Amino acid sequence: MNSCKTLFRASLSSSPLVHLPNANSSSITLISFRAFSSSTVLRPNPSTHSFGPPRCALHDAASLPVLETFTETPPIDLTVSVKELLTTNRNDASSMMKMERRSSFSGERSRGSWFPYEDRFRCGDVHLSSREVLEAVSPHMMEERSDRFRRVVENRSFSVCLVVEGLSDIGNISAAFRSADALGIQSVHVVASDSYKRYRNNRHVSMGAEKWLDIELWDTPKDCFKVLKSRGYRIATTHLGMDTVSIYDMDWSQPTAIVVGNEGSGISEEALELSDLYCSIPMNGMVDSFNVSVAAGILMHHAVCDRTARLGSHGDLSEQEKEILMAEFSLRHSRSSLFIASEFAKRRQQQHSPTV
Repeated sequence: MNSCKTLFRASLSSSPLVHLPNANSSSITLISFRAFSSSTVLRPNPSTHSFGPPRCALHDAASLPVLETFTETPPIDLTVSVKELLTTNRNDASSMMKMERRSSFSGERSRGSWFPYEDRFRCGDVHLSSREVLEAVSPHMMEERSDRFRRVVENRSFSVCLVVEGLSDIGNISAAFRSADALGIQSVHVVASDSYKRYRNNRHVSMGAEKWLDIELWDTPKDCFKVLKSRGYRIATTHLGMDTVSIYDMDWSQPTAIVVGNEGSGISEEALELSDLYCSIPMNGMVDSFNVSVAAGILMHHAVCDRTARLGSHGDLSEQEKEILMAEFSLRHSRSSLFIASEFAKRRQQQHSPTV
């Protein structure tokens, strides 16, 4: 496999610019390369059926960039894994978010829906607007990537958010994250479990969805629900009881936080007491519950369908909010994006600085 490591990992960036750290300097070097053509195929040597060196061949080599020398360096991990997010970096999840965020208790809600970002990105002492961020970064991204961001932002909403409380299996959290991203739900919250140290890394389950979501971590349901209610959300917990409402009888056009609980014990007593309503998915079989990640997916999917039927679409961001979220995604795209935006800010500052 070593000879095949000249292939650039797609997770680094889909941009034509990739930065590489200089081992002898704190500076960053940008290199430009051409992407493989669609006809480039990696095939084993038919005589060995092995990809081991030196038998690995790249066909359609004319489409490849010229690499006169190549020194293998450790891959740069541009994303924070779910395990790191919920353990090592439990108190620093906000570092994944690049544009400046509003105060949780600012009370500023447009059309009754919370939007977390200010139109401002800080680069040292300089601030860039979302439009300036896009002006700086967009020319260095592939058009296909920019189009993908635009389509995603068009269908994004903060009007429904997901809260996972006390889950002990990181695989379930990862699967819920993946469903949230796929359905256009941007905001997810994790209320810590005492057993969080037993989490395992399951990026193959989340498929990197956590890179694109707004993830907030909380120590208790009280802390989480207090902030969510200040943002205008009603708290709907999944629970079977006398006053439980079917999810099919709810109006999901209202800002709603969906809460799912521990795999075994369900929602905690504290969360139940602080909730605005209980909801459940009607069951028609012999078992009386879904897997928690499956239940979360069903709840979010129905919420999106109900909102689409009532409002015409799930995505409800204003044009300015879409532009801000586009800038946010562009900055999360890769470390190269952050470097490019910072250099743009420096040039902008120099242009406005008085000459001596």
